[in-house]
Amino acid sequence: RMSYRVIVHGGAWSIDPDLHARNTAACEAAARAGAAAVAAGGTALDGVEAAIRSLEDDDSLDAGRGSWLNDQGEAELDAMIMDGTLRAGGVAAVTNTEHPISLARKVMENTEHVLLVGAGANKFAVEQGLAESQEPL
Repeated sequence: RMSYRVIVHGGAWSIDPDLHARNTAACEAAARAGAAAVAAGGTALDGVEAAIRSLEDDDSLDAGRGSWLNDQGEAELDAMIMDGTLRAGGVAAVTNTEHPISLARKVMENTEHVLLVGAGANKFAVEQGLAESQEPL
C-alpha cells in the first residue's frame, strides 16, 4: 500500500489576523476532505478535487464563496487541475458555478481544450450540469 500526504494552502495574500484561525481550520478541513476521498478508493485526482471543493466552500478564503469581487461586484472564478499524465483543464472568469475546480476537471476529461474562459466556460458549466445559477453568483 502506498502512503500519501495531502497538503493544501489557503492562498497567497496578506491574511487579516482575525481570519488566521478560520483559514487554518479551512485548510485542515480541506486536507481531511482530500484524504477521505483517497481513503475511500478515489484517485489522487479525486483527492485534489475534493480538497479544493472544500476550500471553495469556505468564505474565509479567496476561492469560491470567498472570492474577491471584480469592479462590478461579481465573483469571477478561476481554477485549473492537472493529472499525472500532464493532461490539464482550466476555467477562468466563471460566474455560474460554485465549484470551478469540478468544471476545470470536466474541461480536462470531456473536451480537447485546456482552458475555457468567460461566457464559453459558463456555457460549458450549463452543458455539464454544474451551473448553480444562470445569474452571477
